[in-house]
Amino acid sequence: MSTEREKKIRVLVGGVFDILHVGHIHFLSQAKQLGDELIVIVAHDETVVKRKGRPPINSMHERAEVLKALKMVDEVYIGEPDGISFELVKKINPDVVALGPDQDFKCEELKRQLRQHGINAEVIRIPYLYKSDVAKTSRIIKRIVEIFCE
Repeated sequence: MSTEREKKIRVLVGGVFDILHVGHIHFLSQAKQLGDELIVIVAHDETVVKRKGRPPINSMHERAEVLKALKMVDEVYIGEPDGISFELVKKINPDVVALGPDQDFKCEELKRQLRQHGINAEVIRIPYLYKSDVAKTSRIIKRIVEIFCE
């Protein structure tokens, strides 16, 4: 990507990342390819409850620790309970914000909101890499219940 003397391209992603699966790995790998540094904001536990209607299986601290262990991830932050913290995003100062294929943000709307907060980042939607990427944590939980509880 860029040389050491040039500014490193910072790519920011966010998500729940509960029960890490192959779709997460493909998404994070594709996001990393967009720049030099990959920064992840892990959804706060309260945000998971609000958005998913259930508590996370793994706490935000456990999810952050797992993500920090991945070689493609350079930094991990835990988000605020009220959703996007534009203050945190501004602190991270990304060049690119990469959205997952199933995240319900509209690229242009998010780009507009970022600009309103003085954040000049490109917003890119990353597509599914493979059919296997449509694995969802909720489906994995359902399968575990089917196998072990019935």
